[in-house]
Amino acid sequence: MDMYRSLEHWRELPAKHQPAWPDPDEVRRAAVYLRSMPPLVFAGEADTLKAEIAKAGRGEAFILQGGDCAETFADSVSANRIRAKIQTILQMAIVLTYGAALPIVKIGRMAGQYAKPRSNPMETRDGVELPAYMGDAVNGHDFTPEDRIPDPQRMIDAYHRSATTLNLIRAFTGGGFADMSEVHAWNKGFTENPAYKKYETIAADIDWALRFMKAAGIDSPAVRTVDMYSSHEALLLEYENAMTRIDQRTSEPYNTSAHFLWIGERTREWDGAHVDLLSRVRNPIGVKLGPTSTVDDALRLMDKLNPDGEEGRLTFITRLGASQIRDLLPSLVEGVTKDGRPVTWVTDPMHGNTITATNGYKTRRMEDVVDEVQGFFEVHNALGTVPGGVHIELTGDSVTEVLGGSEELSEEILSQRYETLVDPRLNHGQSLELAFLVSQMLRARTSGQPCE
Repeated sequence: MDMYRSLEHWRELPAKHQPAWPDPDEVRRAAVYLRSMPPLVFAGEADTLKAEIAKAGRGEAFILQGGDCAETFADSVSANRIRAKIQTILQMAIVLTYGAALPIVKIGRMAGQYAKPRSNPMETRDGVELPAYMGDAVNGHDFTPEDRIPDPQRMIDAYHRSATTLNLIRAFTGGGFADMSEVHAWNKGFTENPAYKKYETIAADIDWALRFMKAAGIDSPAVRTVDMYSSHEALLLEYENAMTRIDQRTSEPYNTSAHFLWIGERTREWDGAHVDLLSRVRNPIGVKLGPTSTVDDALRLMDKLNPDGEEGRLTFITRLGASQIRDLLPSLVEGVTKDGRPVTWVTDPMHGNTITATNGYKTRRMEDVVDEVQGFFEVHNALGTVPGGVHIELTGDSVTEVLGGSEELSEEILSQRYETLVDPRLNHGQSLELAFLVSQMLRARTSGQPCE
């Protein structure tokens, strides 16, 4: 009973970026329903991922975390769109595997990324003020009173749609879709695009390595199937609390809504509700650290989320911006390293590089995304610490949301396929280009040679 009471302690603490639910009784009914439903993931799977993240923290693996800024209910019923995202992540992973000569830990921002914090809880258009869109798990995107009122039933819809997406992920990654030779065949198609011709040599090297493996009779299950884990920002406290269960093996609480949960830059107060709730579950946990983060912030978060220094438990995901990472990251890494408790470092090169184009579109520049990743590697290489992974907002579709890249997307092109409801994502080609560039950074780190 004491454990269950402790899981409710967050209710006594400040809780930022929560919806203004109009009817508390409806919220309670939704939570009761969610508690009656089967878990979306299992405790043993979360433990396995924790061990993989620990390897990344030691430099024995590399994390690739990617997916939508915010999933939508409309896309959740499209097997083709889900498959395209999985395909993109798998393609990136095989390129990174070749560059790093390490296992790639594949984590999707999928099967639960249905809620987003907003800077302003209200939005005004033409003199009309309505609640801001907080993701499909909270309200609708259309600017109408009916759509914008937070609806607890949407948390239930998010659960069921997450279950459907997870079923597809498991089917695709375990049913031959992830066969390494098939994934590489997709990458060969990528390099046939004249814009990406410069990566043809690396693709040919990967092809040669795969043919060698086939000729040598190497045919392990790892070549034909992969593990892909789910993750999302643990923003909606009522939902995350309802999805927390006691594992029968260990009698410990686990959040069963995803394998990996992270706390956002806007909700990472060490004495706040989000940190308290996730401090009480045994999943691997991430925290976003933005430009205002201090060493003291990081150490307080470690005290709260991983006081005993369990490997793989805590990941710091830095989102500092290309122009600041080389100045701000060193002190954070040095302070945490001096503490001695293990942390896995991952870079999010998306959120610190958001700009507004002259035509009003929210966007990012590919060159800034790449530069922040490069700065992340430079800092860790200089300090002798481990760059453990990348966290990317991406889609498997040919959207036009991020400027630049080898296809040289311009502001005039943004409107052609600008489909995101919140933040701009790398499209399929830009995602693969980033993978090839990070692959070169990983290889340079391993060989000790400068990255070209």
